[in-house]
Amino acid sequence: MSILETINSPEDLKRLSVSRLPELAADLRRTIIQTCAVNGGHLAPSLGVVELTIALHKVFTTPADKIVWDVGHQAYAHKLLTGRRDSFSTLRTLDGISGFPKRNESCHDSFDVGHSSTSISAATGFAVARDLVGRKGKVLAVIGDGSMTGGIAYEGINHAGHLNKDMIIILNDNEMSIAENVGALSNFLIRTASSEFVQRFKKNTESFLKKLEVGKGLLHVARKMEESFKGLLTPGMLFEAFGFEYIGPIDGHDLPALIETLENVKKFDNAVLIHVLTKKGMGYKPAEDNPALYHGVGPFEIKTGKVLKGKGGAASYTAVFGAALCKLAAEDDQIAAITAAMPDGTGLAAFSKEFPERFFDVGIAEQHGVTFAAGLAVGGYRPVFAVYSSFLQRAYDQVCHDVCQQNLPVTFAIDRGGVVGSDGPTHHGAFDLSYLRHLPNLTLMAPKDENELQHMLATAINLGTPAAVRYPRGNGYGVALDQTFDIIPVGRAEVLRKGDAAAIIALGTMVNPAFEAAAVLDTEGIALTVVNARFVKPLDETLIIALAEKCGILVTIEENALQGGFGSAVLELLELRGLNGIRVLRLGYPDSYIPQGEQHELRTMLGLDCAGITLSIRSFLKSVI
Repeated sequence: MSILETINSPEDLKRLSVSRLPELAADLRRTIIQTCAVNGGHLAPSLGVVELTIALHKVFTTPADKIVWDVGHQAYAHKLLTGRRDSFSTLRTLDGISGFPKRNESCHDSFDVGHSSTSISAATGFAVARDLVGRKGKVLAVIGDGSMTGGIAYEGINHAGHLNKDMIIILNDNEMSIAENVGALSNFLIRTASSEFVQRFKKNTESFLKKLEVGKGLLHVARKMEESFKGLLTPGMLFEAFGFEYIGPIDGHDLPALIETLENVKKFDNAVLIHVLTKKGMGYKPAEDNPALYHGVGPFEIKTGKVLKGKGGAASYTAVFGAALCKLAAEDDQIAAITAAMPDGTGLAAFSKEFPERFFDVGIAEQHGVTFAAGLAVGGYRPVFAVYSSFLQRAYDQVCHDVCQQNLPVTFAIDRGGVVGSDGPTHHGAFDLSYLRHLPNLTLMAPKDENELQHMLATAINLGTPAAVRYPRGNGYGVALDQTFDIIPVGRAEVLRKGDAAAIIALGTMVNPAFEAAAVLDTEGIALTVVNARFVKPLDETLIIALAEKCGILVTIEENALQGGFGSAVLELLELRGLNGIRVLRLGYPDSYIPQGEQHELRTMLGLDCAGITLSIRSFLKSVI
């Protein structure tokens, strides 16, 4: 029996001697690697914090103590240590355990996460609530250096430092050059600075000096000397300026040092930041050598590290977008590209190499990225901000206030529109049509396939006004890719099939299954018109009104929340034109968060595949005819 098999809760871990913990760390890594090799997942982040996770659960007691994981993609070891070992093989699968902390999954998961930079704000809220009601317990936020590029992290740390509550921030830093720079001296400073004696001595000395007439001057000199020495060797001055006691940097893979530091800091009653250095992908060489690839990886061969490709065949929408943008930028030196720490994920890696002077990675800072794009646009450029749908949510005000209100030529290339798969509800692009279509001056479109994506991108950049092109995660259909790009007439839909029984107006990823459903129903004597809507805003009002008056029955299909989405726009148009007798069936996402699962599984579950659409339309027509 492995040592991990004896761990059913953190209490079992606490009973282990420190000498047994490296064996537990090896078991955790082996289990995480084996599961991710089958299911895919955030491998490198979780491997990097195995020792840190063990130390946290060795020293602190959840759920009485609260650990808030930032993003949460590094919490796999935490899940294994908190009663989910037997269900860990279901990680990221339909009806399985989540790839992120979930409060409804375990009492040891204190806060639902999935997006970055939120842990400090949430932990501050926990600390204030604890003190208001007089509860005991520690509050910890575990945040990576990447998440510290997000503005909300600094908003949180600024407020937390001002309040100076009893809370601990663990800064998980995987920039290994720091470890080489500070070496053994840093470990000495950490153990010294975090010891109970040193902290008590500092406080007592400060109290004594404050009482002396000359004490304030001496105290000022002492602090300056300490800050100069610490600032020379560590980034402590930055965090102490925010009001935090700084401890570190410390080797995040040295279990005795981690445990000693955490035991010492556990006795503090003020705001503390512990700077921990880790290696992403630690313990699995392919992930150590290429942490970016294994950050969020699909299934792979454990022995070789070779990533197992999906079905292959057609290029992904993301890749087609990236290639098309490079081609357009080669012809127009005013085109610039922006990403929020996702150059590979958004397809901009090639652009960054081909046009480095026009490529900008702003970090995990979508708000800044949008307003930065607005500034570029005022300066005469045509910026394209490539961003995941669910991440653009964070920059809604900037899209509204800084881009659309000024009617600036910024293009939003919105990747991951619709269901995205195993990352689940925090990452599904379920709301973008709803939160964008009501903004004045914005043109909003979605392609039926990867070739149409190219033309829409060229159209968006050519408009000279705000525009958004929304497309899904995954492979296209393998259609031929045009080598020259056309400008699509704004607000012009495309009729793909004609019939008199009813008209299906489908958008983006729903065009192909709608066409297939119409073919099935045609064999039953139900002839349907199928329209590729192309535009959510502006709608092809002339075509929609003509179809409504001709058929009297419309079906709208979209991969978006039905509230405020494309179907709602069609209903609003009919109401505006006084066509209140038209029967409309709207198909899309329900008023609930969509769980994790493969894209095809979720579309089947939601009735948005060919079979589901066929069934819904057949039933609807029977009820109205």
